[in-house]
Amino acid sequence: MVGRKAKRDIPPERDVRERLIVVATELFARKGYATATTREIVAAAGVTKPVLYYYFRSKEGIYLELMQRAFKRFEDVVEASITESGGAEERLLHLCDQVFSLIVEKIDVVRLMYSIYYGPPQGAPFFDFDAVHLKLFESILQIVNEGIRKKEFRRGNADDMTWAILGAMHIIMENEFCHPELELGHGGLERILNLIFRGISIQTARRGKGGKR
Repeated sequence: MVGRKAKRDIPPERDVRERLIVVATELFARKGYATATTREIVAAAGVTKPVLYYYFRSKEGIYLELMQRAFKRFEDVVEASITESGGAEERLLHLCDQVFSLIVEKIDVVRLMYSIYYGPPQGAPFFDFDAVHLKLFESILQIVNEGIRKKEFRRGNADDMTWAILGAMHIIMENEFCHPELELGHGGLERILNLIFRGISIQTARRGKGGKR
């Protein structure tokens, strides 16, 4: 009975699509988009080429779907985080932590994005990676500006403050790629962000001036 119910809950066609997406993501990240072949994808997924063509039409179709899925997840995480209640520091910590969690969850997709964006051309179809960066930058900037307006953060260049926060995120993210044994993770991200907040916080500014603004 349990087996029959599981089959009703997850239709076979959905299972095939998901299996193709999973194995294509792993192969693209490990071998590169250009090197991974359709033959390898279908062999790893345990299906035939016509099945891949039926669902995605081509290797390019699988690539675009996995990128679009990842970007949609990213958008959902960012939108949910920027509407959180609380002070600017708390909201920024939550936003960055949630984005980092998504990066860890989708690390193969992020590796693939990096290899295509920064590496040599691989013949992959165009995907607007800059939209991901812009979305995160604008979301952080929105909260920073709210913090300045509500006098949680000192007056200053909100763009520079946003770049500092993004810089911390990139450090932790690239450490996760290259030196995971250092285990900075969520705790390291929070520590570095708190150092930045100490520099832009109104309370820090007041203490530094003997209690005067």
